[in-house]
Amino acid sequence: MVTVTDALTQIKQGVDEILLENELRTKLESGKTLRIKAGFDPTAPDLHLGHTVLLNKLRQFQNLGHTIFFLIGDFTGMIGDPTGKNVTRQSLSSEDVLENARTYQAQIYKILDPDTTQICFNSEWMNKMDARGLVKLAAQHTVARMLERDDFHKRYTSGQAIAIHEFLYPLIQGYDSVELRADVELGGTDQKFNLLVGRELQKHYGQTPQVVMTMPILEGLDGVQKMSKSLGNYIGIEEPPNEMFGKLMSLSDTLMWRYINLLSFKTPAEIQQWKQSVEEGANPRDIKVEFAQEIVERFHSHSAAVQAYEQFVARFKRGEMPNDMPEVTLTVETAHIPIANLLKEAGLTPSTSEAMRMIKQDAVKIDGERVSDRALKIAAASNHVYQVGKRRFARVKVISTTD
Repeated sequence: MVTVTDALTQIKQGVDEILLENELRTKLESGKTLRIKAGFDPTAPDLHLGHTVLLNKLRQFQNLGHTIFFLIGDFTGMIGDPTGKNVTRQSLSSEDVLENARTYQAQIYKILDPDTTQICFNSEWMNKMDARGLVKLAAQHTVARMLERDDFHKRYTSGQAIAIHEFLYPLIQGYDSVELRADVELGGTDQKFNLLVGRELQKHYGQTPQVVMTMPILEGLDGVQKMSKSLGNYIGIEEPPNEMFGKLMSLSDTLMWRYINLLSFKTPAEIQQWKQSVEEGANPRDIKVEFAQEIVERFHSHSAAVQAYEQFVARFKRGEMPNDMPEVTLTVETAHIPIANLLKEAGLTPSTSEAMRMIKQDAVKIDGERVSDRALKIAAASNHVYQVGKRRFARVKVISTTD
């Protein structure tokens, strides 16, 4: 049996803040199965490693015998979470929300135990709430309190628009905790305001307030901004093993420790041993290899992790090209296509401006030869291997409609 002290020690590992820790201890000491809530707005179809910081903590609660409520905010997703935004977010259509929600459901069981996970949608209760109920809910919070939230405050003081419906978002997120009778709610540090609204609403409805736990936000591969698919700095949990391994190996020696601390299942003592070995002269790359294999194995398999390492060694140590690179055929209406457009259309860069930037950095090759001319035009009826950076390869055939 795990003692309350030991359980609390495990739970606190990697957490940014607990409000309030003494309340969490009391809940654990009660011996009851706690109801642990975490909400996800299905604003994008794929989960990435940034999401797993929180999912890993949910799994830890499951291992301690508690029940997870994985709340998909299909109703709030149509509002759009304004957290951290300096403009009103675009609302998603109900079709987009439901499609993304289905993808989430297919992905979360790579981490969570399905036997102790309850997936729910906040439309279950919000679609039943009439105008009277919504007005009653809105009466539980003041505009002054809403403007204490950092993003709202900045927009208000700078004269930027705040739509009325945006004030509903934290209220509905908080009301979700009432409906689920949550004992604990987890969220990123940027969600602290919304999580605390849940505590206040639970008090109003006569419930014991939930404990709020905020988790660190993982930076993307750039080491600066929050991991995000829209920023192109992410690692998706369903990416192919070779791509996932290569991205992890591209981490800087400094950033890799941030990833290890937040994502590895190694114990703090084991991670400290890694750090000590590097301090004593070990190559950080060797630690990165172990960590990359751990992550690939978690989301794929042991054999996939071994193969990803072997292909990485072959590709980058011996300069070999991958055998399984995608093959792309581009059809153009002219006799030539600019190199930047080709790289974008082939999916090797997210934009032509990024393609230009990569060429300027000497990070683009054609058939192994470095490209330096950003004005280069590729003739139709060509068939070459294109490489961007260390990991992105594609064999691209260009054909012209005029042929």
